[in-house]
Amino acid sequence: MDQLLQLIDAKFWIETFGAVGTLAIIFAETGLMVGFFLPGDSLLFTAGFFTTTATAAVAQMSLPLLLIGAPVAAIAGAQLGHYIGMKVGPRLFAKPDSRLFKREYIEKAEYYFDKFGPAKAVVLARFIPIVRTFLNPLAGTVGMPAGKFFLWNAVGGILWADGVVLVGHFLGSVIPGIDKYLLPAIFVIVALSLIPVVREALKARKAKKSRPRGRHAAGGVRPEPHMTPDDQR
Repeated sequence: MDQLLQLIDAKFWIETFGAVGTLAIIFAETGLMVGFFLPGDSLLFTAGFFTTTATAAVAQMSLPLLLIGAPVAAIAGAQLGHYIGMKVGPRLFAKPDSRLFKREYIEKAEYYFDKFGPAKAVVLARFIPIVRTFLNPLAGTVGMPAGKFFLWNAVGGILWADGVVLVGHFLGSVIPGIDKYLLPAIFVIVALSLIPVVREALKARKAKKSRPRGRHAAGGVRPEPHMTPDDQR
């Protein structure tokens, strides 16, 4: 249990691996399917918090480095996920559930992709844990053009990475003694980021119960791309 808590402890990652490790984790969380459990939101918030002079004795971070490096790592990671989806296709999502991989993660990503359309989904997914990891390869699998994906990936990556870093920096700068409440603040960030996931999971469960017996959707990602000509422009 202690080791599991360490894996999701943003302060542990920052104090252990510094800025380079922080950027590597952001890359892995958005680019590698096995990185979905890593603390993206709380890591960016805590890193931004540690850019203030009040926290220099704990783990000083460079704000300019984060404002440039974090979105670059997030964009590069997502682009890698899209590339993997294009190359491997439905086989990527055909494997059975395991300790790390669950088909429901793909279903959540596909829900947002279908509900908001490719462009909005790529941007909005940045702010939703797990979904931001699996939507990128899903976009590649269903045929979203790499150029269009890069455009909206960059928009979402900058808004998410720099936005969360700046929130942490701002709070660390204006609230005296906030370092005493860092852990509760991180828990609040994590809880807020999980609200959309929980809400959509409850909706999906309710819809599944109301679905007539004998009718059930095929699992996994659709084998054929469902991009329309307008989407591909």
